[in-house]
Amino acid sequence: MVKINLHELTPEAKSTQFMHALHLLKKLLMKKILLLFTLSIVSLTTMADEGMWFLMHLKRLNEADMQRKGLKLTAEEIYSINNSSLKDAIVQFNGGCTAEIVSGSGLVLTNHHCGYDVIAELSTPTQDYLTNGFWAQTYTEELKPKSLSVRFFVRMDNVTERILSLVNDTMPEKERQKIIQQESARIEQENSENGKYIVSVKSFYSGNEYYYFVYQDFEDVRLVGTPPNSIGKFGGDTDNWEWPRHTGDFALFRVYGDRDGNPAAYAEDNVPLKPKYHLPISIKGFKEGDFSMILGYPGRTNRWMPAAGIDQNVHYAYPAWVEASKTGMDALKKHMDQDQAVHINYASQYSRIANYWKNRQGMIDALSKHKTSASKRKLERKFQKWANKKQNRQKYGDVLHTLDRYYASTNEKARHDNYLTGTLRSATFAALPYSLGNGLRQYAENSAQRANMRSRLEIFIAENYEKIYLPLEIDALSDELDLYVAKAGNIAPYIAELAGQNNGNFGTTVKTAFANSIFGSKEKLETFLENPSADAVDNDPLFKISKALLDKYRERTPEQEQLEDDFQTAYRKYIAGFLEMNPKAKYYPDANSTLRLTYGTIRALPKDPRNDAKINNYTTLKGTIAKYKPNDAEFDLPKKLIDLYEKKDFGRYADKEGYMPVNFLSDQDITGGNSGSPVLNGSGELIGIAFDGNIEAMAGDVIFDPKLQRTISVDIRYVLFVIDKFADAQNIINELTIVE
Repeated sequence: MVKINLHELTPEAKSTQFMHALHLLKKLLMKKILLLFTLSIVSLTTMADEGMWFLMHLKRLNEADMQRKGLKLTAEEIYSINNSSLKDAIVQFNGGCTAEIVSGSGLVLTNHHCGYDVIAELSTPTQDYLTNGFWAQTYTEELKPKSLSVRFFVRMDNVTERILSLVNDTMPEKERQKIIQQESARIEQENSENGKYIVSVKSFYSGNEYYYFVYQDFEDVRLVGTPPNSIGKFGGDTDNWEWPRHTGDFALFRVYGDRDGNPAAYAEDNVPLKPKYHLPISIKGFKEGDFSMILGYPGRTNRWMPAAGIDQNVHYAYPAWVEASKTGMDALKKHMDQDQAVHINYASQYSRIANYWKNRQGMIDALSKHKTSASKRKLERKFQKWANKKQNRQKYGDVLHTLDRYYASTNEKARHDNYLTGTLRSATFAALPYSLGNGLRQYAENSAQRANMRSRLEIFIAENYEKIYLPLEIDALSDELDLYVAKAGNIAPYIAELAGQNNGNFGTTVKTAFANSIFGSKEKLETFLENPSADAVDNDPLFKISKALLDKYRERTPEQEQLEDDFQTAYRKYIAGFLEMNPKAKYYPDANSTLRLTYGTIRALPKDPRNDAKINNYTTLKGTIAKYKPNDAEFDLPKKLIDLYEKKDFGRYADKEGYMPVNFLSDQDITGGNSGSPVLNGSGELIGIAFDGNIEAMAGDVIFDPKLQRTISVDIRYVLFVIDKFADAQNIINELTIVE
């Protein structure tokens, strides 16, 4: 440090030295400012990128930012109406997941857990594809499930002005919705090209904007390959939503069409689809900080949810969901563990319940830990201050009060409804008798149409009873009703009546109901079809239980309907006001199963002693083997995989440092529905398949956390390694466009 004593200097020297000191100080300050600026830039670039963006808005909102971060494509190469582009390779898989086209012959890659239902459907105790895996060597060996479809996105457009010009804020909510639905139907008809396309008008920002989406559906989709559960579901419920992960969560399907490439019902002479575009696959690897992006169909976020709604979920809705789900899981697992056929038949149902059981508990923990509702209230106080201004007061002044009143009035109902829906998810016979019973009543009362109706009823009965295991169903319904009566509060009157007779213990009641019900077996229903009676349906013990539950689920008093209408109006105004309050901000709408793009970087979590990787943004096959537990339902491994590891026989799929990568982390903004989404590098090449998020960021559906938010993906090199070296499915490898 330079130290100057001004008292010892001459006036001339004082001037010279003073100026020199000022110059030196200026340089030091500039260096400090530059350092702070550099640190701020580093901080900004290492934060996750929030947003689930419309493809049609990329040019205006995102292209420049994405290119600065490493994108080598243009917005037009991602989304084009007139030319092939990335969006032509992204499909919605069976209505709930995402998948990608990876070959010129319609090969589809998605998650193992997305295909779990159909893999289970195609499995039997003697051909158990869930346990043993499956790999078709030719087109003729590929397996067609009863129902499986993919949806291609064609184009979208904004119709906000057209729709909102027909409504106003003085209209009752029902009238408003009726007008919107009528205009939406006209828009859908205008763009369907006489039924060639499926068109859907969707609301965004809670009715403040409207867009239509044009799709083409293909319904002949066949299973090509799946790893065994011990790879595709490695880690089971224990590792679900956790990092580090070591799961080969992928499966392969193929889209078929007619010889002209059009959608067609299943037929033996259908041919593999020649897609407009398929994704090239990169095995070059990647590193911390590399740009990456994800395209997919995120299902549902609630980023605009008020604080009172968060509190309702944390204290009322989600605890009931968790408890009802665990009750159902225990009832199912008890029987699944005793019989392999039962295990196969109920595997997908159990998996769905277990997935959201852990998800909802994770959300309770994350929302509570991070005080999310308190953060929302800070924003709401700013909104209220703005809304109280003279020019805003009439339209927005009472909005938050209305929202708070709605949640306060529906807290107990939210608890009840989640216990009830938990019953409907876990116990097949909570809903089946009611849905089937209405058809049986019409059959009994309409003798003129009976012959036509019978064949449809027989098909419905055969499909729904094919894999039913009654001892499991009896336990599931009994246990869920016991919980519902004990915890739900304002329960269905008939269920309360039964509870009064059995002291809240439904074991004997349900067993007796099954024994005396026409719904108790397929054979009893077939007997009913021979001699139908509407009175027999109405007085059936299982039908009465099911009807009571469904009637309660659909119950809406005039007061509840008014509350709901007021809420919808206020919620729409709240979002409109927030957008108006901050007009220069860059916004994206909540997820609602429409195609979105999200981008960020490969990004580690803090070092974790459980992970052998040098950087905690990937896991290795070495780490997979370290978790191996012979004959364990969650952590067993195939002997061949272990042998390949011990021989270090990784082929061309090993990382340049020699290890076999398995999973990796990036920081994109995703949610349920993104399962199976492609993770792409800056050149638009496939580097992984998204399959999970981290439990620390479970509040992400409500509030985005740039520090914690992570996407967990299976490394495409592990996918190819399993296909090639483990499964010996060279025929599949030969289809792919691999970039080395």
